[in-house]
Amino acid sequence: MRMKRLNPIMESQWIKLYDKLIKFLDKKDPERKFKFSESNRIKFEKLREEFRSSFIRSEIGRELVTARIWVDRLKTMISKTEEKLKLSSTTYSKELKSFIEDPLSHLKKKIFFYTYDLLRGKITPEEFKYTAAAAIKTSLRTNMRSIYQCWVYTSILYELAHLRARMIYPEHRVLTFERAGKQKLGTIPPSCILYLEGRGFISFFLEAPRPLGWEGDRDLRRVWALYTTMRPDILVYSGKVLNIANLESNPPIIRPDVIIECKELKEWWYRIRDMRGHLAKPLTAEEWRSMWIEGLWDGLADILGVERKERGGRVKNKRTLRLRDIQIVTLYRTLFKPKKMFLVSRTRVPRQIKSYLKERQIEVIDAVGFKSSALKPLISYLVNLANQSPNIELVELKKEYLDLLDKLMNRISDRGITMDRGSVIGCSLMLALRRFEDFLQVIKDSS
Repeated sequence: MRMKRLNPIMESQWIKLYDKLIKFLDKKDPERKFKFSESNRIKFEKLREEFRSSFIRSEIGRELVTARIWVDRLKTMISKTEEKLKLSSTTYSKELKSFIEDPLSHLKKKIFFYTYDLLRGKITPEEFKYTAAAAIKTSLRTNMRSIYQCWVYTSILYELAHLRARMIYPEHRVLTFERAGKQKLGTIPPSCILYLEGRGFISFFLEAPRPLGWEGDRDLRRVWALYTTMRPDILVYSGKVLNIANLESNPPIIRPDVIIECKELKEWWYRIRDMRGHLAKPLTAEEWRSMWIEGLWDGLADILGVERKERGGRVKNKRTLRLRDIQIVTLYRTLFKPKKMFLVSRTRVPRQIKSYLKERQIEVIDAVGFKSSALKPLISYLVNLANQSPNIELVELKKEYLDLLDKLMNRISDRGITMDRGSVIGCSLMLALRRFEDFLQVIKDSS
């Protein structure tokens, strides 16, 4: 079962390994069932892994080195932030976690099926090179973007921690970069809320808005805008904001105080993207279910080696809008109408690009690289934003004092009086000032 060789110009190490794989399979598994004795299985897997690694290095060898450097930078910042904010752990999305653990192994997963299609003769080496290279480059770009976005977000928390910020949400003090499953209850909760001592609260939402849970046509129609709306990198709100969903508005979220957009690429302003989501026609729940089943059936048909009958014709109206990144950024500003918008660029931005964005009320912080200190203008603005939140100071109480407060609340309730805990603490302080000498005696007795 010999495969067609590539053109001489495309010869490389991975082609030699491909030839070795084919020779091995022609001898040991001519029917391509991939069932081997233990010793042959070990030989096959070794050849397969060498082939995939060689192909990836031939396509993105230098970028892979850069990816590992970026991963180390992110891990370092996370470690410093965990220590400074006294966090218990960090959670990632499944995709990012896999990439951070081992970029090469992660990218090898992306070409797993293409590799077997090649070895079974379903695609040629030329087709493999085209499709597999596209898959690993797309995955690499996506994860590099996520890494820099997470680094910017974590660096903001780290710099605010130096200004006596504390994480009050999530209550278990986990730094989270994922939103999977967080909106099943019909709300869009924050990624974290910080309390700046003596100032106030700031709420952060990473890559929101995202779709809410739904059960039928009516629910799907209500939340459809969340499937199709644009999604800035980071939204920030003054105060303690636990839900930004507002399905009656357009866009379907509460207006943010700040948008922070992160740009990791060199010359990102030239990048062009296809925008489809906000032009998409709403689906019914039945159409959604039908498309899901069709996709499942197509995949099973391929795995089982059977041909599926042609589906009934359905006209697909895929409207797209091609925009440069610089246009998308300004579109965020127009659509979400934040009080302030920052763009954090890893590399230096030309003067004319900065002027263009400044005219549209977008402040550029460029040449940041991986220096958290370069975010100072952004940090200063966020501190002022915290000052604008309700005039409430967070006070931590030991469990023994919380137990005393609960007892006091119960005794007040037994007298038929309804008060919140904050008011009870306030009245206790007024009593302490009126009976100051008695209060001092309590302090002496407890010390």
